[in-house]
Parts: sequence; C-alpha cells; structure tokens
Amino acid sequence: MPYINIRISKEHGGASAEQKRALISGVTDLVVDILGKKREATIVIIDEIHTDNCGLGGETITRLRHTPPDQKD
Repeated sequence: MPYINIRISKEHGGASAEQKRALISGVTDLVVDILGKKREATIVIIDEIHTDNCGLGGETITRLRHTPPDQKD
C-alpha cells in the first residue's frame, strides 16, 4: 500500500480544494503508472505547513520571504 506524504507551505490561503484534488489524482496516477500499484490502495496525504513553522538556515521561512534581498546574508 503506497503512502505518499506531500508537504507544501501554506501561503495566501494555501492550496484550493480543486488544486488538492488535482494533486492527489496526479500523484496517484504516477504511482499507478510508474510503480504498478493499485489505485484503490494508494494513500496521498497533503500537509500544509505554515511558514512560521519551518525554517531554513536558522530563520523562519516567513521571515526569509519578508526580508529584502539586500538585507539577507
């Protein structure tokens, strides 16, 4: 049973329900086509992560995206 976990940043309201359905359908198609797995046994989970809850280089993604380029190290 394939279990696929997709993590995306939740910005500007996050992904729409339509985008999530398309992502789940498309990833499932890939697993079926490439790995030969059963569609009905494929689980796709989408985690939307707020940019305050993840970081890069010791800074939150929120801060990094709101820091002017000339002020970044």
